[in-house]
Amino acid sequence: MIETYAEYGAIGVIVALFVMLIMNLIKHQKEQSEDLDSIRQTNAKSETKMSNIEGILLKMLDRWNRSDEVSNRRHEDLSKELAELSDKISYLSGKINAK
Repeated sequence: MIETYAEYGAIGVIVALFVMLIMNLIKHQKEQSEDLDSIRQTNAKSETKMSNIEGILLKMLDRWNRSDEVSNRRHEDLSKELAELSDKISYLSGKINAK
């Protein structure tokens, strides 16, 4: 009889330890799931911020390129006018020298 109680007691202790192990694993899995959800949310926020920053940078670079084009056109226009004025001055100086 004592052997039966001892056997049942040992089985009970093993079952209790097994149940504690399972409960501990479930608890850790739940914590890991919560951590993963937190990481996913943080990752989604970071992706949104990165895409917003990328859009802003692309718009800024596009605007910068357009302003460079405008300044290049102004420079070309001024160069043309300077060349025309230089031609006119050369023509007038040739007229003056011819007299």
